[in-house]
Amino acid sequence: MDAANALLDQFGRAIVHLLAQPFYYIAVLFIILQYTRQISLERRMFAVRLHIWPRLVAKAMLAGLAAGVLASVAGAFIGITLTGDAVLWLWGSAVVLLLFRIRYLCFAYGAGAVALLQWIVGFTSLENSEGWLGDAANSLAGLDMPGIFVLVALLHLVEAFLVRRQGNKLATPLFLEGKRGKLVGGYMLQGFWPVPLLLLVPAAGGTSVVDLPWTPLFGGDWTQGWTVVALPMIIGFSEMTRAMLPEAKARHAAKGLMWYSLLLTGAALLAWWLPALLPLAALCSLLLHEAIIWRSRAVESAQSPLYVNDQRGLRILGIVPGTPAEGMKLQAGEIISKVNGARVFTKEDLHEALQNNSAMYKLEVLNREGEIKFVQRARYEGEHHQLGVILSPDERATYYASAEPATLIDLLRRARTAKRSGGVYAEEEDRSGTLNV
Repeated sequence: MDAANALLDQFGRAIVHLLAQPFYYIAVLFIILQYTRQISLERRMFAVRLHIWPRLVAKAMLAGLAAGVLASVAGAFIGITLTGDAVLWLWGSAVVLLLFRIRYLCFAYGAGAVALLQWIVGFTSLENSEGWLGDAANSLAGLDMPGIFVLVALLHLVEAFLVRRQGNKLATPLFLEGKRGKLVGGYMLQGFWPVPLLLLVPAAGGTSVVDLPWTPLFGGDWTQGWTVVALPMIIGFSEMTRAMLPEAKARHAAKGLMWYSLLLTGAALLAWWLPALLPLAALCSLLLHEAIIWRSRAVESAQSPLYVNDQRGLRILGIVPGTPAEGMKLQAGEIISKVNGARVFTKEDLHEALQNNSAMYKLEVLNREGEIKFVQRARYEGEHHQLGVILSPDERATYYASAEPATLIDLLRRARTAKRSGGVYAEEEDRSGTLNV
């Protein structure tokens, strides 16, 4: 009972400390900016709203909270020597890297950079200096980088699970530039989750009043007491695909994150066993994360674009929620070949065929496996005026989304990622992707 009360007391203090820190709120603000930017892009490209940002943010916070609980429980048995200085170093490096690329707001990069800096400073005499420089060097030298790498690996394992479960639900259809300059359809998958961690760590000075009923795997001398440290984190991913269905891309991304987590854990354990291997663990943290991106790009470049129209009909890029297309269970990647008995090859053909029957939607569709299926639905007075399909771009589509990584400045500015084919930024809505009937 004493151990349980002590744990509850320490966790209560850590929760108060967590709420007093600005980092969790910074993470939530970043997520709001990302999702509002995404929805702005959807509206400007297709004149429809496919997602609702408050709902996305609420789901991200709930999922992040659950991830934080799981990671905190696992961390209590692993044992990580983490201090308030470690929180400042990790977030400081993340903010600096964020200035260069948004995707660098990942603690894989921040932890790798801090570990390399710790290793380099170890060859100097800065720790003996007076003033802020000596204080910074001593603070840096006191970080438990192997433990932090284990924590980063654990968070990526949690991220892999979230991407696998939610990645396809966070997908946004886009018009993208293909290899030869032709516009093709594609998807942007991005998800971000604020993760509040409450980590059980060893503490000098006998902070706890009772001993732990278990011995953590590693992390320092637990005989001197323990405490709970609050560490707000953010995890997330961002991928683009022209050749895969959203759910297939999510599975692919989750698999890469899982392997990254396992390999980084191995490198961290080696650095804990032999501190001279710390630079190797730092390089693994940085380069293996880049390898995930290189792997994704290699797979994309080796495959042909999926979301293009062909002689069979019109390829569906996306489905607008709450429309007849959703009611008929049409899916992205399927091909509409006939409407009300007429073959369709252009949006104009589709529009004309729909007017041939004011009472019914009768569609002949090739599913994702290439098999023919027939769907139909009554047309009701007063219902949504659109069929609700976003079609792959044709040669008259003018705007596309830039696939280039955005910087922090791009995020804070108005979402201006839709461009003219000639490279001039678009300043008006392009409705060519949505069928209005």
